[in-house]
Amino acid sequence: MPHHEDWRGNTAGTPWMHRLLIASIRFVGMRPYYILVALFIAPVYMLVHHQACLAIWHYFRRQHGFSPWKTFRYTYLNHYRFGQIIIDRFAAYAGYKFKFEMEGFEQFRQLTRQPEGIIVLSSHTGNYEIAGYSLTSPEKRYHALVYSGEAKTVMANRSRLFAANNIKMIPIGDDLSHLIEMNNALSEGDIVSIPGDRIFGSPKCIRCDFLGGKASLPLGPFAMAVQRSVPVIAMFVMKHSLAHYKVYIKLLPTAPSQAAASRNTQTALLAQAFANELETILRIYPEQWFNYYEFWNDERNDREDIKSQ
Repeated sequence: MPHHEDWRGNTAGTPWMHRLLIASIRFVGMRPYYILVALFIAPVYMLVHHQACLAIWHYFRRQHGFSPWKTFRYTYLNHYRFGQIIIDRFAAYAGYKFKFEMEGFEQFRQLTRQPEGIIVLSSHTGNYEIAGYSLTSPEKRYHALVYSGEAKTVMANRSRLFAANNIKMIPIGDDLSHLIEMNNALSEGDIVSIPGDRIFGSPKCIRCDFLGGKASLPLGPFAMAVQRSVPVIAMFVMKHSLAHYKVYIKLLPTAPSQAAASRNTQTALLAQAFANELETILRIYPEQWFNYYEFWNDERNDREDIKSQ
């Protein structure tokens, strides 16, 4: 079962390194750092973090069916793209503004004008976080569930920029206080943003068909949506070019025929709908998948591993 403990995903570096990066981006821009990532940082990470690299190799080889050579190229591109996205986040801390192209934004705005709360499901693809530094929702407040183990410099800058856009962070706590905060936010008609692709805290999961295999998604976000009967949106913020992101906003279906179904059935259908939307995005942007651990664990992959031994 994939779990966030397998790969924490916190930003590397010390606070003074982060502050230096932010200051230097203000003077030289992002391009020199993109070149640094391409020539040195991405190759080094592929060598040093070989388990994470192998997980991404398996993702391209098994889930996308790429040839060995294409898999190697995309594994490198994945690490390079991830480095670019980290640089973009620090550029946002430095005051840089990115361009966003929106798909489905009008439907989202209509929902924000309604009294009920909304759950927005994010994923570890593209650069979801950066949208919070530039996009606002004046009608409702955002409450974003975040990993509390991030670097202090990153958390401080996140808090500063999020606050300017009416976004409040909810750190994941061992005492499960974040669940109370999320439920309170939904009761008040606000927006709650939750990762839909990584298991935090509770080990409860739900199995879905995803990119030709079976994957475990966290049960909590989908069960909460069904229990609260609130609209659910999948949002993907994908890097398109140097300073351009494309935002895909998809309202997940809740068909009237599901009303008579059990909550477990509704939860499973909702999770599968999210997995389907995530798969569609990754068919377009396969290199922007940033879960660096063995996400798929099914019999097909086990058989392939046995054959390769």
